[in-house]
Amino acid sequence: MFRSIRLDAVLVQAVIAGALSFAHLHDLAAAAGQDGWKAWAYPVSVDLLLVAAWRRLRILRAQGEPARAAWSWFAVALAASLGANVATAGLLDLTDVPDWLRILVAGWPALAFLGGTLLVHSPASATADVVEPEPLPVVEPVTVPAGPDPAPEPDAVEPAAPVPALPAAPPADVPPALVDHARKLADAHRASTGSPIDATTLRDRLGLPGPMADQLAAHLA
Repeated sequence: MFRSIRLDAVLVQAVIAGALSFAHLHDLAAAAGQDGWKAWAYPVSVDLLLVAAWRRLRILRAQGEPARAAWSWFAVALAASLGANVATAGLLDLTDVPDWLRILVAGWPALAFLGGTLLVHSPASATADVVEPEPLPVVEPVTVPAGPDPAPEPDAVEPAAPVPALPAAPPADVPPALVDHARKLADAHRASTGSPIDATTLRDRLGLPGPMADQLAAHLA
């Protein structure tokens, strides 16, 4: 899709004014003896110097720096453009240009080159480029007061000898018949599993309470 082009009145006016000024500068340069491509180069030189001076002026004003030099070159380029427009309005006979105007036109390239060079390569102010380093704070040595002497380490205490375990209490009396029956179950369990029977298995097989099953297992151990 093509974008719609909206004509701006200010833009149209700028194009028309630029074209007329360009033509007047060309006519004046050609009348002053600058023929061929040289006559076309003069309008470009004047307009470029005007734009460069205005751009440099805006930069300096934004930075808060003095802009007298930029103002001067802007005035020179504006005077050249305005003078050419006024001169071609019939005030001068373009068929017989005076010598002083020929000298001005011939000397314009050197003047424009000097102005463009100074505008582009003008040094910035010293305050903007040179930043003084802040002095480092002076750190005074801090005296740490001596603390109390560390307490002596206590002597190593040998670990106490382990206390022998008390012998287990002998199992309470269990009926011999119950012991014999439990022994048969234990023998059968060992034969089938290869491991001795425990109190939990005796309790499940015989339906005994837990303490009695423990006593019975102690008899079989």
